[in-house]
Amino acid sequence: MGTPTDELLHELTRARVRPGDEVIVPSYGTPEAAEAVLLAGARPVFVDIDAYTYCIDPAAVARALTPRTAAIVAIHTFGHPADMAALTELGQRHGVLVIGHGAAGEPAGEILRRQANAAYLDGKLRGVLTPPVAPGVEHTYQQYVVRVPGNGRPDRDAFARTLRSRGVVCHVPVQTPAHRTARFRRDLWLAETERAADECLALPVDPTMSRRELQRVVSACNALGGLLQSAA
Repeated sequence: MGTPTDELLHELTRARVRPGDEVIVPSYGTPEAAEAVLLAGARPVFVDIDAYTYCIDPAAVARALTPRTAAIVAIHTFGHPADMAALTELGQRHGVLVIGHGAAGEPAGEILRRQANAAYLDGKLRGVLTPPVAPGVEHTYQQYVVRVPGNGRPDRDAFARTLRSRGVVCHVPVQTPAHRTARFRRDLWLAETERAADECLALPVDPTMSRRELQRVVSACNALGGLLQSAA
C-alpha cells in the first residue's frame, strides 16, 4: 500500500498534470498534497480554509484559479468532508479536475463510537469552541479539534500544557501551515489558516475511551476554559 503522497501523485498523474501546471491545495494540514504536486513537476498554489470545517474554502479556490490551474486537491480534514459539491461545480465550470483526499475507510463501529464520544464532549465542554459540522454531512472525528479562546497560540499552548499535566492527552493538530515551512515558503497571509494554527487543539476521542476518561477531559477543560473565556 502506498503512502498518501503516493496516492495523490497517482491521481495527479492520471489527471495528466504536467510541469508548469498549477494545482490548488490547502496550506492547513499535512504537506502531503503540496509534496505530491511537486513530485508531479507542478506548482502548489496555497489557499485558505473555511473557518468552521478546516477544509479548503471554495471561495478562496475560485479567487486562485488561473489559466494554468490543472487540478484542485480537497482534503477532508480531521474527518470533516470538504465541500465537494461546490468544488466540483467550480471545477466543471472551469474545466479543472477536483481530487478529494483523506476520507479514510474505517470500520463503521469505530466511527460510531467516536461520534458518540464527540457528541458527549459537544454537550459537556464549556469555554472551548467545539467542532461545528456543516449541514447534511457526516463528521467521522478522525480528530476532535476545538478552538481555545484567548490570546491565540500562547493561551492555547498553556492550555495544552496544563491538560497534559492533568493526564489528558492532547496535541496541536497543525503546528505550521505548509506555506510557512522552509520547503514550501510563500509570502502569503491566509487569515483563517493562521488563526486555526494558533488556536486549535485536538482532544482525545478514541473509540476505546470510557465514560470516566471522557469525564476527565471535560472536567480538566471546563476548569481552564472558563477562566480563559472570562479573561478573553
